[in-house]
Amino acid sequence: MALTSPGFDHLRLPGANGVELAAAVGGSGSPVVLLHGFPQTHLMWRHVAERLAADHTVICPDLRGYGASDKPNATDSEVYAKRTMAADVVTLAAALGHERFALVGHDRGALVAFRAGLDHPETITHLGILDVVPTLDMWNVLHGVSAAVGYHLFLMAQPPGLPETMIAASADTFFGSFLDAWANDPTAMPEDVRAEYLSASAAAVTSIVADYRASADIDVVHDQADLDAGSQLAMPVTVIQQDWGAQLGYDAAGVWKAWAPDLDHRLTRAGHFMAEEAPEEIAAAIQGLLAR
Repeated sequence: MALTSPGFDHLRLPGANGVELAAAVGGSGSPVVLLHGFPQTHLMWRHVAERLAADHTVICPDLRGYGASDKPNATDSEVYAKRTMAADVVTLAAALGHERFALVGHDRGALVAFRAGLDHPETITHLGILDVVPTLDMWNVLHGVSAAVGYHLFLMAQPPGLPETMIAASADTFFGSFLDAWANDPTAMPEDVRAEYLSASAAAVTSIVADYRASADIDVVHDQADLDAGSQLAMPVTVIQQDWGAQLGYDAAGVWKAWAPDLDHRLTRAGHFMAEEAPEEIAAAIQGLLAR
């Protein structure tokens, strides 16, 4: 299943290092790229993309390793590094003629967007982040019994073999558990959409684990280097999160302010899948970001 809003075309476009990405592209005006999260595909943007397309060219790719995009073997940690995945997005946009564009990401896609903002400040005009903190900060705030909420991060950080075997043996149960636990409004994800997410994820276990494993390895190295260098996001940034900073005992807005001087930090009553649960709120926030 793919995004079927009127006026959207489905393309295969070049990413970095010979990888091809599947993307839905529609609308007209200044470009904005929307990156999906876990365990989803670009389909999660179906409601928001249609709203934004009235005024913008909207580009919704499947990340490498997800959905209908290529799933290269993780021959080393760089293959699924967020730096590499950010280069995918910049390359894809350039193939469509966009040398500068706004970028919004949810969950895993938000980590890619964060890295793109640091690595390509001349390219990313505005940055939107939905429901994450940067990788380095994530590992720092997960501790004690509260870290149980992120058990999958620790599981998929293990060396190749065990995580893939365990997850593949019960893929629907594993991926479905997140769709159930992280949604405040289960009706926002119809059965056909849920089935699409489960099918796509089951077919991508190896690459999804490689994506997460990179976040316990090379992504930490890259974030630490930027922190040590005093690097910050140069563009306007909007972050929308659930109030899980309070649940885990840290200042989420303060974490983001350290990286993003021009920050609009917001909390939402929607669940983790906020683009599907509260599309009007999320689309309006993105439109506000693009107007800054």
